[in-house]
Amino acid sequence: MFADLLRRLTAPAPERLSDPDARLALGALLVRIARSDGHYAAIEIAQIDKSLASRYGLSPFEATALRAQCEALESEAPDTVRFTRAIKDAVDYDNRVGVIEALWSVVMADGSREEEEDSIMRMTASLLGVSDQDSHKARLRVSPDKG
Repeated sequence: MFADLLRRLTAPAPERLSDPDARLALGALLVRIARSDGHYAAIEIAQIDKSLASRYGLSPFEATALRAQCEALESEAPDTVRFTRAIKDAVDYDNRVGVIEALWSVVMADGSREEEEDSIMRMTASLLGVSDQDSHKARLRVSPDKG
């Protein structure tokens, strides 16, 4: 279903993604981080919907529909390293920092940070070319305890 998007993303020199494709790719990263600890919780799903709605000005129904597409893309996407590097090459830095913030909001949604989630967040930020400082600031912006 997403073969063309994945082919373009993993091309040797990927072009900038169109807005709909960027939404799918970035949303798939949200799904991947939520699934990283082996428990895709309802509160994480709700946070993904909230992040997609807020980021893209979607209604709750539209956000849920987009998330469903993102779940399908995530299941077809290559390993996190190749997938994330491809997104780095196809999405501008400010959008990547925004994605890190949304990823942290998903990690923090269930009230706990698992070791697997911290590990994948460090790797994802690095692969997206987002500095540790910007990732930390993004986490603080979405952290209820700001710590």
